[in-house]
Amino acid sequence: MTSTSANSYTWAKVKVHHLFSSSNSSTCSPVDLGFPSKSISMRKPTPRAKIQCALHSPTVLTFPKQPYQYPTITKRDTPSPPQPAWNLFQKAAAKALDIMESALISRDKQNPLPKTSDPGVQIAGNFSPVQEMPVRHNLSVSGTVPDCINGVYVRNGANPHFEPVAGHHLFDGDGMLHAVTINGGSVNYSCRFTETERLVQERELGKSVFPKAIGELHGHSGIARLLLFYARGLCGLVDHSHGTGVANAGLVYFNGRLLAMSEDDLPYHVAIKPCGDLQTKGRYDFDEQLKSTMIAHPKIDPVSGELFALSYDVVQKPYLKYFKFSKNGKKSYDVEIPLEVPTMMHDFAITQNYVVIPDQQVVFKLQNMIKGGSPVIYDEKKKSRFGILPKNAKDSNSIIWVESPDTFCFHLWNAWEEPENDEVVVIGSCMTPPDSIFNECDENMKSVLSEIRLNLKTTESRKRAIISSSTEQLNLEAGMVNKNKLGRKTQYAYLAIAEPWPKVSGFAKVDLSTGEVQKYMYGDKRYGGEPLFLPRNQCTEKEDDGYILAFVHDEKIWKSELQIVNAMTLELEATVKLPSRVPYGFHGTFVSSKDLENQV
Repeated sequence: MTSTSANSYTWAKVKVHHLFSSSNSSTCSPVDLGFPSKSISMRKPTPRAKIQCALHSPTVLTFPKQPYQYPTITKRDTPSPPQPAWNLFQKAAAKALDIMESALISRDKQNPLPKTSDPGVQIAGNFSPVQEMPVRHNLSVSGTVPDCINGVYVRNGANPHFEPVAGHHLFDGDGMLHAVTINGGSVNYSCRFTETERLVQERELGKSVFPKAIGELHGHSGIARLLLFYARGLCGLVDHSHGTGVANAGLVYFNGRLLAMSEDDLPYHVAIKPCGDLQTKGRYDFDEQLKSTMIAHPKIDPVSGELFALSYDVVQKPYLKYFKFSKNGKKSYDVEIPLEVPTMMHDFAITQNYVVIPDQQVVFKLQNMIKGGSPVIYDEKKKSRFGILPKNAKDSNSIIWVESPDTFCFHLWNAWEEPENDEVVVIGSCMTPPDSIFNECDENMKSVLSEIRLNLKTTESRKRAIISSSTEQLNLEAGMVNKNKLGRKTQYAYLAIAEPWPKVSGFAKVDLSTGEVQKYMYGDKRYGGEPLFLPRNQCTEKEDDGYILAFVHDEKIWKSELQIVNAMTLELEATVKLPSRVPYGFHGTFVSSKDLENQV
């Protein structure tokens, strides 16, 4: 993969300052878009596994109708990239297609964009992108970093490399990883793009050419953009056969590799260098075993060390497949899960013996684009349900479907078995209205932490809000339980307080049995993201014996920091001042120094 050039095209918003500290710096030494296509690339093909990608993106926050202040976007003066080595036909085709694209953009600008695809809304303020930063060493620390924290905290997020010229949703942005390395009291920071096949090609062309799955693929304009993209592929101007994903959502460290993911592509293997810098190694197919996309939230069983995953397709059956990997990386056979329609599925859960698969009411209907609408809709006639499948199943014959009316969860925080009741208990955040994820609406989003009980004998379900008092109700999204207890009964969950939506003003420690809530608030005009719970060690007796790590941004002074909070007392233990603004992002993980020793 190519590395970032100092002269690569970057852009920023005027109201967003890219601030650097005086810390010493150093660096280490050295498509499908859900639509199966028969288009031919004129570039010399490289033998790769064919990927049927899904037309979707990570978890989607919504912006209800309200007045917004639109920031001015400016470009930095940077040299143009070198012209690709095209023949005369390709040069002529590129010019003709650019003219058609410009006409399409001009036409689109005559109509106002919905807030769910307006870049002036979606990537305003601290949602806007930053530039890459090589390693900055010996960062300033207030307080004391606990001795047990030794390794790298890495968080993923969307960071568009090129200024949007049309519709853009926050989750359409290129993946960027922010890494804080903690080693014996010394703290370093760096942020790097994940060098996806998509990003590498767009850098070579000097502009964005791959369609944005959420912001652009709507109605007739979306169809036109797809046709233009496939025409470029036919002319050999772009090559989508090696993936079109942005790898901006999930992160998992498995079998010696840090994997960055979005469920529209294969994972990307990103190496953590000894100095704390990051380097993309490329798309990872688990040694040619993985022939399809992989969901952005795979699960690692804390006892067996196995990794469990799903893959879904929005065009052709099977719409959904389940598979797992042994702790050494050997893949199982695919289990085809029978679904009548392609369903939007961002997350799932595991128990000690089962996988819990949500089949909910947000579905893909690509024909809606012909009618001028969105390809992702809320189907009121469909019944929401959960599938309970044994982890070691060879086929789907043993799956048990349990209906759960009016249940829509983007994230499932945990699940466990209660054999005495013949039940599987699922903990998730139930969101309403579901269609506002992709379509502008007047109603504010609600995300209610819920307990859903699925009876395997009667196939009946029960659902309750864990925080019972309406005065205590919070929008809780993005977070986790103690990873050492995943798939087993847990007492606590640590979840982002997504208020004022879609910003995160703090996090909540919730007792899942009593509904008791303890809040940790970041303060006036200070907002963060997903809280990551890091256990003190593998053998600690108390479930909450550990620390919360979270990036926090102060919108008054436009500075970012990493906060380390005691999970038992919710007292701030240490604050790391960061040399770069960290945009609000998605999911993260912690890679221990012991795991880094075994890194591939």
